[in-house]
Amino acid sequence: MATVIRSKISNKLSNAATTVTNKSQAKVSGMFARLGFQAATDEEALGFVDCDDLDYDHRQGLQMDIVKNEQMGGEGGEETGGEGDSHYQRDGTGPPPSASKDGGLCSELGSPDKPRITAWEAGWNVTNAIQGMFVLGLPYAILHGGYLGLFLIIFAAVVCCYTGKILIACLYEENEDGQLVRVRDSYVDIANACCAPRFPALGGHIVNVAQIIELVMTCILYVVVSGNLMYNSFPNFPVSQRSWAIIATVALLPCAFLKNLKAVSKFSLLCTLAHFVINILVIAYCLSRARDWAWDKVKFYIDVKKFPISIGIIVFSYTSQIFLPSLEGNMQKPSEFHCMMNWTHIAACILKGLFALVAYLTWADETKEVITDNLPSGIRAVVNLFLVSKALLSYPLPFFAAVEVLEKTFFQDGGRAFFPDCYGGDGRLKSWGLSLRCALVVFTMLMAIYVPHFALLMGLTGSLTGAGLCFLLPSLFHLKLLWRKLLWHQVFFDVAIFVIGGICSISGFIHSVEGLIEAYKYNLSD
Repeated sequence: MATVIRSKISNKLSNAATTVTNKSQAKVSGMFARLGFQAATDEEALGFVDCDDLDYDHRQGLQMDIVKNEQMGGEGGEETGGEGDSHYQRDGTGPPPSASKDGGLCSELGSPDKPRITAWEAGWNVTNAIQGMFVLGLPYAILHGGYLGLFLIIFAAVVCCYTGKILIACLYEENEDGQLVRVRDSYVDIANACCAPRFPALGGHIVNVAQIIELVMTCILYVVVSGNLMYNSFPNFPVSQRSWAIIATVALLPCAFLKNLKAVSKFSLLCTLAHFVINILVIAYCLSRARDWAWDKVKFYIDVKKFPISIGIIVFSYTSQIFLPSLEGNMQKPSEFHCMMNWTHIAACILKGLFALVAYLTWADETKEVITDNLPSGIRAVVNLFLVSKALLSYPLPFFAAVEVLEKTFFQDGGRAFFPDCYGGDGRLKSWGLSLRCALVVFTMLMAIYVPHFALLMGLTGSLTGAGLCFLLPSLFHLKLLWRKLLWHQVFFDVAIFVIGGICSISGFIHSVEGLIEAYKYNLSD
């Protein structure tokens, strides 16, 4: 009898404890759900899996209906994009992404027949992005930051390497067997997944706007640096910096006729090699003056007003997150992505730090926004001509990418496009579409003419979009999509990067705008 009573009491207590536990789990799950994080119980997780399977089957059924309708519609029917289905591809079994009409980068990257790249080739692409012309502004960052500027070059390398890895982690999810499967293809897909289901397209729009701003600002910087370099190479010519920028833009007008980047890509290797040669020449000249290095000028103080601009310059020199999802998706061995990111950013950190420090020690307080302007006139003319050639040949890459994003967003987004398609039925670019491309080239010229300040523009871009795409959004997306799987130190890193990146972004943006206003008001030269 006593045993029966004890068993009943034990069962009641167990049931009560289970009820309390379930209620507490429900409250916690509800709290995190309101915050937007994934915090489901095991039963809820199984329900999510079932719902996901049903949703996937439903979308596949819709896709089959679309295909049947297209076949019944005959040859006159237009292609219906399968953009929504690309978000649900599972290990490549989903429908292939639709090809763009201009045969651009998106169709090439999405093609299953495209040859895969090795880790070394992927590392070369990342190196091209983070070791480009914009390292010429790093000595100017040391001018206003001293040793703290050097520390930021190292810190930015570590953070950008980490955020690149967690951004790629957001492309994957575990299937029912516990294996990681790539279910997203791009930065935009990640952003849309974070804002779903309430605002399924909001994240993609935010990323697209930031991407367009960064790409267009990169084009503007190429025109600015071309005018600056030519003006300082031939100071005795009766041609102003603004006039040189106009001449450079005339040479860039053929970019409006680009349909793909195959012709331009042939010069990318030569441009990169030429840039490394130029860096070596600058460092060699600086080493020849090692006896006169001003070590006493490198201090631990910072210029409170201009140092936030330096932060933007350093961050902008490391931006590569935009194309990392496509790059990782085209690697032969995606498992080597982390190793590739490690050695590319370590190499970039060492080379950038040495270049910035050696150049600043050589010219100290005389360091200019573009470091090659400090070279003697004879060497400066030769080096600057090579740099101008590299800038002009590099311009089509961000320009074409910006055009592709604009066309896809506003002209080729199926029934959701804001304007009619800028391509004809035969795939040729319409006259008004060509006019819009020319207008974009002219816009970059006008910005370069009226705001000819390389370092300030670079700092503004790095603070506005660079910090957002490299620091803020990756950490936020990582927390949102993988919250239940993160360890405490990963959560700490993500939150710390978001907070520090937000502070640096706001302060850098404010001081860059103030610097531009001051330069425009008092007509300050570079």
